[in-house]
Amino acid sequence: MAIRSTIMDTNSFRADENAQALDPKTYTLTTKREKLLSDSYRLFYRKPVHLVAGKGQYLWDDDGKKYLDVYNNVASIGHCHPAVIEAVNAQMQKLNTHTRYLHETILDYTENLLATAPAEINKAMYMCTGSEANDLAIRIAREYSGGTGIIVTQESYHGTSDLTSGCSPALGSGQPLAATTRLVPAPDLYRFDGENLSDWFADQIQLQIDDMKRNGIKFAGFLADSIFSSDGVMPNPPGFLQKAIDTVHANGGVFIADEVQPGFARTGDSFWGFGRHGVTPDIITTGKPMGNGIPVSGLLAKSDVMAAFSDNIPYFNTFGGNPVSMAAAQAVLKVIEEEQLQNHAKQVGVLLQAELKMLVNKYECVGDVRGAGLFIGFELVKDKYSKAPNKELALNLIEMLRVEHQVLTSVAGPYGNVLKLRPPLAFQAHDIDWLVGALDQSLQKLTLHNKVSDFT
Repeated sequence: MAIRSTIMDTNSFRADENAQALDPKTYTLTTKREKLLSDSYRLFYRKPVHLVAGKGQYLWDDDGKKYLDVYNNVASIGHCHPAVIEAVNAQMQKLNTHTRYLHETILDYTENLLATAPAEINKAMYMCTGSEANDLAIRIAREYSGGTGIIVTQESYHGTSDLTSGCSPALGSGQPLAATTRLVPAPDLYRFDGENLSDWFADQIQLQIDDMKRNGIKFAGFLADSIFSSDGVMPNPPGFLQKAIDTVHANGGVFIADEVQPGFARTGDSFWGFGRHGVTPDIITTGKPMGNGIPVSGLLAKSDVMAAFSDNIPYFNTFGGNPVSMAAAQAVLKVIEEEQLQNHAKQVGVLLQAELKMLVNKYECVGDVRGAGLFIGFELVKDKYSKAPNKELALNLIEMLRVEHQVLTSVAGPYGNVLKLRPPLAFQAHDIDWLVGALDQSLQKLTLHNKVSDFT
């Protein structure tokens, strides 16, 4: 049997294990879903949540119960943001068609989006999903470099297309990696026992490039999410990526920054996650946070890198860059600026991390708290000495958070033991008490005698 996917299966509903514990209404819905939809789909939680409404950082289920969303970067600026609703509604009443006609909205938005990126990044293309963006990025990298080999981290996720699934080990062993894909260990500072993480990570890149050469594969590029979210959220120290990217370029490769997770003001320190490391990618890809729930994704690139593809191969995406999606994306960008959400993410993130780190001192099972802005990894371990991952506790914790405290989150990392705390940017300082209190009370119940000390 294939190893279950860490990002899809770790905390998912399984009918054969969980169905008998469901209430009649939920059982009816899950049964109907199983009958009508592909078995490839997954539901969160042992008891799936039936959501019917959302506003800002909050969600409501069909019984009217209010939840704190600590997971969702799809509604990046908050569920049902009125600015996005208004923009989409207004444009839908005028026109929605594809990019083979002239339209101002895509041009105005592109000017604004490119202004957030390094000056060398000066060309854009649009799709509907992050998978499409990363798929195209790989194609461009291969055209530019003349190679085929792609390096990713060991637990990374970059999409579900043929090309991107072949570079997404997080999908599990049932999805084979491409023969041209090579893996490097994630930059796990919590467990790193060397002297310099930057040198070590660059060396790991070089080792895989050398392996490609020995096997007749020419190196094309390094594809990375700069916060290494699927690997377990590994953002630090700022700047450690620079030597790795220098190694990529020294070997003729392209750096593709997958910003679906860390981009759009999420990390607080910069608009793009890679900005924390002082690097300039050759290609930037993004998706989920762009449209606040409206399907839109993008690829930004240096003009010479883009030209290697675009001078030879036409590209068209029927829905990518359509006026309605561009209107949504423009509204999101405007809200981030007007509501100063980047600075907000930084300030509230500092406060949240400070409170979460108090739990590290209180509980033997809380090994590490790390993050940037409103993107935080909360790692559960057997004990602080061994740092052995505690997947069972992590899974029980997210279930208790949902059932007893109405807090929604999920897990990440190769062992499924890291809570990925990534709320909409509408998350406020006053929400910290709800989240941290829920974690504290749940850990008290789940660990009992496994505390280090009480709060001081």
